[in-house]
Amino acid sequence: MSTRGTNFLHQWLANNQAGMMSADVLSIAELIQELLADAKSLGISSTELEEDTGSIYQAILDAIVHHEGGAPE
Repeated sequence: MSTRGTNFLHQWLANNQAGMMSADVLSIAELIQELLADAKSLGISSTELEEDTGSIYQAILDAIVHHEGGAPE
């Protein structure tokens, strides 16, 4: 398991939460690309990110749902 990847993902989501609130499918894809580029610049691979957290797409959707007060799936 990658604690470093998990910590990065949670911090990235917290730092970028404002830009995610009106996200649609295309903007979520763009957010994923940004997240992966930021992770890569720190030497964190997508495999390392998904190792402990699962799908990056699902993590972003969960962050949006939880922020809007909706029920997670």
